[in-house]
Amino acid sequence: MKLNKQDIYNALDTITVPGEGKSLVESKAIKNVVIFGLEVIVEVTISNPTLQAKKKVEVEIMKVIHDKVYQKADVKVNVKVEASEKIPTNTISGKKIDGVQNIIAIASGKGGVGKSTVTANLAVTLSKMGFKVGVLDADVYGPSMPIMFDVAEARPLARNVDGRSKMVPVENYGVKMLSLGFFTQPNQAVIWRGAMASKALNQMIFDADWGELDFMLIDLPPGTGDIHLSIVQAIPITGAVIVSTPQNIALADAKKGVAMFQQENINVPVLGIVENMSYFTPAELPDNKYYIFGKDGAKNLAQDIDTTFLGEIPLVQSIREAGDAGHPVALQDGTQLENAFIEITKNMVSQLVQRNKDLPPTEIVKITTMAGCSAVKS
Repeated sequence: MKLNKQDIYNALDTITVPGEGKSLVESKAIKNVVIFGLEVIVEVTISNPTLQAKKKVEVEIMKVIHDKVYQKADVKVNVKVEASEKIPTNTISGKKIDGVQNIIAIASGKGGVGKSTVTANLAVTLSKMGFKVGVLDADVYGPSMPIMFDVAEARPLARNVDGRSKMVPVENYGVKMLSLGFFTQPNQAVIWRGAMASKALNQMIFDADWGELDFMLIDLPPGTGDIHLSIVQAIPITGAVIVSTPQNIALADAKKGVAMFQQENINVPVLGIVENMSYFTPAELPDNKYYIFGKDGAKNLAQDIDTTFLGEIPLVQSIREAGDAGHPVALQDGTQLENAFIEITKNMVSQLVQRNKDLPPTEIVKITTMAGCSAVKS
């Protein structure tokens, strides 16, 4: 048996670098392959200095050569960690997702305002309109999409794409989705630092076979933190939708959410604001509206910051019940609530069309860290 170097490289090209979507060969992690008879020496460089990462790479290389080239090959792997001191700055940059036309971030400055509920119903409404839709549940510490889409027990399968194994998003109601909730137990707390959460997100973005999508909606966690920066540096966000309730505390936090996307060096267009829990109408008094959290707060905010008010959603028990049951309320044809989400979705799409007409594509943000401090630049 004579081993061929090209066969070795072809085999190594099927190993994907976690979170990057590139193979060991494509990312130029393989520095050299030497063959002496049946002995194969692979020299590889990685950036992760942990013993676990080194061992994983070593095992994967040995396995793929035995499986795809020659079972009895004597494989030796020399793993070298790229020294961080050789790199003056740590620039993390992303790329486009093949086949995805528009990426919309659904955000809120404050938790508990119904951001995930709005995301789920916007996705369902877009799907009913005939669009191809995906949802990335980026709320890594409180993923709720699996429950809202009645797929909590589902697990993403793997598919071979161009010789590489990729995750297949779970699909229901015509919407594809990936969530950290698919990979954790219901009672398991996710206790991660920002870097670990960002790595998990990158894998769901780039190590998945999303296929052709007109829209990818990203359900962001509350606030303006690590996950938000990781998303804007990983992929070009076409636009953002801010969800708020009418009360002053929520509106103050919503302003911060808008300000984050409008920051000069991030520069993601805000498509508009959705007001959730706008008013309460009891079933026995259908003509009455009670403005429990205040009136027209988000509408006034939209005017103040010169963005579009996309619409309002009443405080109705059936919205909560539908989400808990895994059957988003927008699926209920002919109802007042379905009409509310149709209006909001149409307004959002209209703003998106105008944005794509008037503005150039959003650039991926580069975040450069030096000497323990960070700066955001375009």
